[in-house]
Amino acid sequence: MGLRVPEFSPVFNDQELHDFTGRVAPPWVLKPRSSAAAIGIKKVANRDELWRALEAAGDQRSNGVLEQFVAGDVYHVDSIVWNGEVAFAVAFKYGRPPMEVSHQGGLFITRRLPDDSDEGRSLLEANRRLQDGLAMHRGVSHTEFIRAAADGAYVFLETSARVGGAFIADTIEAATGINLWREWAKVDVAGDRGDYTVPPHRRDYAGIVLSLARQQEPDLSAYNDPEIVTTIRKHHHAGVIVGSPDPLRIEALIGDYTQRFYRDFFATAPPPERPVE
Repeated sequence: MGLRVPEFSPVFNDQELHDFTGRVAPPWVLKPRSSAAAIGIKKVANRDELWRALEAAGDQRSNGVLEQFVAGDVYHVDSIVWNGEVAFAVAFKYGRPPMEVSHQGGLFITRRLPDDSDEGRSLLEANRRLQDGLAMHRGVSHTEFIRAAADGAYVFLETSARVGGAFIADTIEAATGINLWREWAKVDVAGDRGDYTVPPHRRDYAGIVLSLARQQEPDLSAYNDPEIVTTIRKHHHAGVIVGSPDPLRIEALIGDYTQRFYRDFFATAPPPERPVE
């Protein structure tokens, strides 16, 4: 498809791993072949650490893949695909990479990029090439890319045939009015013989700031700017989604709330090894 990807290796065969670790400089990422929310991902710094992690995996070793760690900003593009073509897509940029937030603690932040920005255009084109190549006939997709710090190139990270988690769908709806869960149902119901058209939508901007909170029921009453579309109410979590026609206003609010959330709510906890209810 002409998209760059990190170098990677299966972990079934010791000789293949030896060749990979001799060719690709650390650090590396040992990750499950399928999962979400950075669950089960381990960043390893050297061969000794890698072999310890593989030995600890036991019979589950074959469920993993070893990948080159690519430092850089992380983005996501969320799409609706109909009849094999991208019918709707929006590009977003995370604050810190989700894997860092999951493993090291921090706020989960993402905000919509302008379609006509350099980042937005590059990401939407890369996503179109990816979806064309993967040939999904209909559905929705949440796809992530890295902009490599070394040379600024966009590198494919991962994709899925599902709606993004962590209130990403709510943030997209705040910017566009498009609810990806609803649209996913529509394209599925339409099936092979039906028809689907993306409904009229806005081209506004939105962002989310979300934190694990030290309070069981955080008090967000002081967060009352008119741009707040949703206040997230969840045990030991504090979060707001903001929307505006002005991307600079979104950036200003995210900057302000980031500082205040660290002061008012922030807590951290080790990531789970596997999904939990």
